[in-house]
Amino acid sequence: MAHSSAAAARRRRATGPAPSLTGPPSDVHPVLRRATAPPAALDLLAQARAGLDEATVLDTPNERYATAHLAALRTAAAVLAARGRPEASPRARSRIRSAWEVLPEIAPELTEWSALFASGARRRARAEAGIRDAASGRDADDLIRDVAMFLRLVERMLVLQPVLPQPRADDRSDRSDHPDGHDPGGHRPGGRDPGGGMARELPDAG
Repeated sequence: MAHSSAAAARRRRATGPAPSLTGPPSDVHPVLRRATAPPAALDLLAQARAGLDEATVLDTPNERYATAHLAALRTAAAVLAARGRPEASPRARSRIRSAWEVLPEIAPELTEWSALFASGARRRARAEAGIRDAASGRDADDLIRDVAMFLRLVERMLVLQPVLPQPRADDRSDRSDHPDGHDPGGHRPGGRDPGGGMARELPDAG
């Protein structure tokens, strides 16, 4: 028994600790790093999060629906603040366009989300006007759930981005032995396999 315990301890020392997803860049796996989203976008995301939290505790379906839809609008505004507005044609400049019209031009991956929330704009206006039964409890619950998903998606887009780890020191020393920049394994300079690259997250389709 003592012999097997000693052997296991030697194996642990030889292999070292497992890499951590939150560890230094030399870890094997990609980690999430904070991106440089502008303060205005971060402020809008914070307002959207607070509005969504408020919507979950309000009493009437109308209040919950209107507050959740406003949180979605602030989330869209955060994307516009981070990525800028598209060049408008003379015809487009002649009228005011909603955020749901502009958002697909800035972030095409959010087109279906834009259509979803644009379809609820009229119901939100009726709910804000206090029209009875403008939104049902089911309408409010569904919207709160959709806005929560939309907000999480945009937060990942604007605040976090995947970053691949840097080469280890021993990798760099191995490559220094080969002036042509290729190692015996046939990898390209920089330690990246041909056809390799940073994996990108696919957003939810909505």
